[in-house]
Amino acid sequence: MKISFSKLSFPNTGVAVIAVTQENVNSETLAKFIAKSPAKFKGKFGHIVPASPPQEHDLDLILLVGLGKKTEISTARMRKVGANMMKCLNANKIAEASIILDEGKNASLGNSTIAAHLAYGASLRAYTFNKYITDKKKKKKISIKELNFRLEESDIAASIYQGLDIIKEGVFYARDLVSEPANILSTENYANRCEDLAALGLKVQVLGEKEMRKLGMGSLLSVGLGSAMESKLVVLEWNGAEDKKEKPLAFIGKGVVFDTGGISLKPPPNMGDMKSDMGGSAAVVGLMKVLATRNAKVNVVGVIGLVENMPSGTAQRPGDIVTSMSGQTIEVLNTDAEGRLVLADALWYTKEKFNPKLMVNLATLTGAIVVSLADIYAGLFSNDDALANNLIEAGCDTGEKLWRFPLVDEYDRMLDSPVADMQNIGNGRGAGSITAAQFLKRFVGNAKWAHLDIAGVAMIKGENDLSPKGATGFGVRLLNSFVKSNFEK
Repeated sequence: MKISFSKLSFPNTGVAVIAVTQENVNSETLAKFIAKSPAKFKGKFGHIVPASPPQEHDLDLILLVGLGKKTEISTARMRKVGANMMKCLNANKIAEASIILDEGKNASLGNSTIAAHLAYGASLRAYTFNKYITDKKKKKKISIKELNFRLEESDIAASIYQGLDIIKEGVFYARDLVSEPANILSTENYANRCEDLAALGLKVQVLGEKEMRKLGMGSLLSVGLGSAMESKLVVLEWNGAEDKKEKPLAFIGKGVVFDTGGISLKPPPNMGDMKSDMGGSAAVVGLMKVLATRNAKVNVVGVIGLVENMPSGTAQRPGDIVTSMSGQTIEVLNTDAEGRLVLADALWYTKEKFNPKLMVNLATLTGAIVVSLADIYAGLFSNDDALANNLIEAGCDTGEKLWRFPLVDEYDRMLDSPVADMQNIGNGRGAGSITAAQFLKRFVGNAKWAHLDIAGVAMIKGENDLSPKGATGFGVRLLNSFVKSNFEK
């Protein structure tokens, strides 16, 4: 879908969408554009109704879109309006539309920002993944080919949107990764795609099993023992700060390209969704793409552990004991609690090699977080209040919301094992997401750290405000906002 911006004018043909605040429903400007404002249209937030065009215009359709009260206008709300507008146009099989904004002086954000975020919301909602559908009749399509935003400050709006479009492309990159089937997105294919991002200026290093064995990554490597795919660790570095030696921010992602559960086999229903068990890594890669594309003035490292968890004669068994890179031993009581085994070594490696300012890991880690938060919030766990608060603020700004959970010794003791330093699941009932976070905490040392459990939000069964059914790319927008707001000068 093409997004364009042009100077304010009213089209004589085609489809026109007029964006109006509640206070301007009866304005002279609006009266010029439509024969009569429908009585039911009050300009309320997200309200969309058709209207009659003036006689001198040969328009196919006019839609009035409510922006809500002027005092309640925000970028987040405008993104939602843009997404709803796109859905409405697409439902009516409209290919092109002009969006009219002529009241910027009356809105706190200004028309240029409003238009840019309307366009951003519309473009995020327009995502499709249909590359494997060959039947043209069955192939899902977005009917909208172009949205042209018409306003006086069109140049400013275009400039604002250019920055937002970079973020959108990172989100779409992450969505594409999560949507790919595991027979295509193997660990090797995934690593190759990461290497392609070197063209953006990222430094990319791929560690194979030989290198990881030398480093002592017995925890990560144990997960892929049953797979024919070679496990890998991919490191992406972006050095955009003036001081190239400044400590980086570190983002670590779980990249289980497919999770059968291993010997602790998952039940067959919905197992196909486990191609999305690399959603945390996809968010990290999408973020790194955004940071490089927009030339972010900060040093950042992204680390993703890529494995496939399969049952076979070589797979690890419940009861096995493995030794992590940290030297700590782990009794593996459930091979389906594998993501934490991957992250344990990835976190320790990142801490030891890069000595980062902070570490944030993302993972589709537990079904328990879905029970707690459904697909509305992601779970947040952290050993640092300031870091947690900054992440929550970024979540509020982007609409990728986080809810913080406790980390205390009582939960940590639930991981104690009689035969190893720890076990990979809790020894009591309940608190599965918290004990998983407590497990990860044992591999971060004194580093500032946060863990985002995105199991409920990385891939959704229904649509949400800015994403259709399926992969959401959750985390890319949130982390980009977090980095930009707190670490770029």
